[in-house]
Amino acid sequence: MDKFLEMKAFVAVVDAGSFVKAADALEVSKAAVSRHVAEMESRLGVRLLHRTTRKLSLTPEGEVFDARCRELLGGLDEAEAEVSSHSGEASGLLRLNAPISFGVLHLAPLWPAFMAQHPKVMLDVTLADRVVDLVEEGFDMAVRIGRLPASSLVSRPLTSTRLVLCASPDYLRRRGSPGHPSELAAHDVLTYSLFSMGEQWEFTGPEGAASVKVTPRLRTNSGDTCRAAALHHQGIMLQPSFLVGADLQAGKLVEVMPAWRSVELAVSVVYPTRKFVSPKVRVMIEFLVNAFGMRAWPE
Repeated sequence: MDKFLEMKAFVAVVDAGSFVKAADALEVSKAAVSRHVAEMESRLGVRLLHRTTRKLSLTPEGEVFDARCRELLGGLDEAEAEVSSHSGEASGLLRLNAPISFGVLHLAPLWPAFMAQHPKVMLDVTLADRVVDLVEEGFDMAVRIGRLPASSLVSRPLTSTRLVLCASPDYLRRRGSPGHPSELAAHDVLTYSLFSMGEQWEFTGPEGAASVKVTPRLRTNSGDTCRAAALHHQGIMLQPSFLVGADLQAGKLVEVMPAWRSVELAVSVVYPTRKFVSPKVRVMIEFLVNAFGMRAWPE
C-alpha cells in the first residue's frame, strides 16, 4: 500500500475534475486511479468525492484531506529538491518578474552574461509595474523597488535608488525654481500614479519633514512617460535616480530643491519562502547581488 501514490491520484482527480483526465495526467489507467481513491476512502471510512454523471466535487471531509495531501506532497517534492540542490547544476525554466523601466535599463543588459554562465537555465522575464503574486502566477522570483510589505516572501537587498525632484533647465528658466515643497502647487507637475504615497509627495529638508499635495498636469503609470515630458520642458517630476541619473549627469535635467530630499527606495530580489532554494534560483540571486552590489546611480 503506497499512501503517497494514493494521495497523488486523489489530488490529480480533484485538479482534473475527472478520473479519465487524472489517469491521462498520471499516465496510468483509469481503473488504477479509481482503485487508489476507492481504497483510500475505504481505509479512512469517509467519502472524499461526490460523484455524478456530469461532475465530481469534494465533500467537506474531502476538502480537508485535499489540503493536507497537497501539503504532504509538496513537502516530499521539497525534500527531494533540497537534497538534489546541494549538488545539482542550475537548469530548467526560471520565471522572473521586474518593473518595466528598471528591467529595460538595468536588467536587460545583464541577461547575456547570465545566459553565458548558465547555459542550461532558460529565462522567462516578464516586465510589469504591478506587484505580481509570485505563487499564484507561477514566478520563481521578482525584483521589487520600494518598501516591502510584510509577507511570506524572502528578500535579498540588491541596491537602493533615491527619488529625485527634477525638471529641465528650460522649464525652470521659464517658470522659476521652487525653494520649498509648498511652492510645487504653483507648478506643472508630472506624476507617477503607482507611487505608494500617491500625489502627497514627501520630503525631508532644513525645516524637517514636509509633504505637499500636488495637482498633476500629467498623471501616468509609466516613469518613462514622465521623463519624456520633463525632457521636453513640460513640468517637474519625482522619479528614481536609476531612471534620471544619466540625464542629471548630462545636464538635460536639473535637481530641484536639492536641500529637500525625498524617499530612498530599496531594490530587492524576492522569492517564495522555502526550506531550500533551487540551484537556478540560487545562482540568479548571487548573480544579481554581484551585479548590483557596488552600483551607484549617477545623480
